[in-house]
Amino acid sequence: MNKSNVLKKIIILALILALPGFLYYLLTAKGKNRYDPLPYFGPKQLATTSHTVKGKSIPDTIYHVISDFDLHDQNGKAVSLKTLTNKILIVNFFYSNCPNLCNQVNQSISKLAAEYAHNKITKFISITVDPQRDGVAVLKQYSNKFNADSTRRLFLTGDTSVIYPLARQGFLVNALDEGNGNFVYSDKIMLIDESHHIRGYYSGTSDDDMLRLDNEIKVQIAEEIRKNDHSLY
Repeated sequence: MNKSNVLKKIIILALILALPGFLYYLLTAKGKNRYDPLPYFGPKQLATTSHTVKGKSIPDTIYHVISDFDLHDQNGKAVSLKTLTNKILIVNFFYSNCPNLCNQVNQSISKLAAEYAHNKITKFISITVDPQRDGVAVLKQYSNKFNADSTRRLFLTGDTSVIYPLARQGFLVNALDEGNGNFVYSDKIMLIDESHHIRGYYSGTSDDDMLRLDNEIKVQIAEEIRKNDHSLY
């Protein structure tokens, strides 16, 4: 290996190691936010507890959270929120026999997932709304179309009694079997923080929304770093 190649590898490694700190610097300065925190989606209610701001007592807010679930990924491995502790989740719904839309959305997600391939706290998750046909073996074959790294990009299946309520009551999107192999589902992608709150909705077919999602993942990463002080890599 010549000196030029060695130097290039050293520079690349240095950039990778510097990225978390640089990202944190871009979004915060002197311990203060340089960005607006992302909103919380879903129903909210006031808590019985409160906090003080400039001498005034402000009631705490209880935000909507995603309920736990029991599903399996494309390798047959059990997946739940307990196995996704301390992770930022980027989630969508799909089914493998969907003519075009699902492939387009999942391709967009896979491109984004590749950008975060070395990031420890992000997981990209696609959940089928047709689990009767989309078993583990089918999802394994489907995931291969996107060269999915199963440590970062999960395709999940399970029972409709889990998936449909999870979509409607958890992620607050549509999921319905219309019969004859047709399904109602959302093309939205959801950004979920480490506390299982919904922090954003994005159209998987919109380039502008995908760019916004990319930017807001970075904002959420910075928020989690500030809260938890953990490493990205």
